[in-house]
This record gives sequence, C-alpha cells and structure tokens, in this order.
Amino acid sequence: QVQLVESGGGLVQAGGSLRLSCAASGRTFSSYAMEWFRQAPGKEREFVAGISRSGGLTTYTDSVQGRFTVSRENAKNTLYLQMSSLRPEDTAVYYCAARRDFRRGEYVNWGQGTQVTVSS
Repeated sequence: QVQLVESGGGLVQAGGSLRLSCAASGRTFSSYAMEWFRQAPGKEREFVAGISRSGGLTTYTDSVQGRFTVSRENAKNTLYLQMSSLRPEDTAVYYCAARRDFRRGEYVNWGQGTQVTVSS
C-alpha cells in the first residue's frame, strides 16, 4: 500500500505562491490517480484537484481553477500542487490522497496534511 507524506506548507501573504509536494513510498505510485483535498477550521474537507495515473487528465474545483496546478512525476513518486494568487480563504490543511481511478473508486490512503496559511 502506498504511503503519502505532504510537505511545502507555510505562511504566505495574499497574492503569493506556494508549491506543495506529496511524496509516495513504494513502487506503485503510478498505479494510482491522485487528489488534493483541504480542510479549513470548522469546515468539511473539500476536493481541490485531481490527476490521472499518467498525468494526462486533471480537474479542479471552481474556486482554484486558473490559480492552482496539479502535476506529478511518477519517476520520483511525487505529486505536486502549485498554488498561485493565494487568498486568505485558501487557508487550510492540505491533504493528498491516492485513489484507484481518476475521480472514482476507493481511496487507498491519505497523507497527514500540511498547513497553508494565507495572510491578508
């Protein structure tokens, strides 16, 4: 089973950028579609972005479309989330997740999360 560890979170001013990484253990990373979620204080966890096994397909929630870019390097077992034009409402704990198929099927595992804080 793939193990996931996020990194790259931090404190940034509104309008700034951050790149999150999700490092996967094992040799099966390319077997899974991957997704990013986030959870703000007092709110439910919400889908942010997804990417297919090969990276050829991506999808985003409307609020980050055009500002965030999800990508992956299967050779490095790593998933990324490039976040630009950050807003205070992007403040949340960000999680990566491995899934059987692109936007469907069971979730195989989740990372522990990385905090992103955007100051106004």
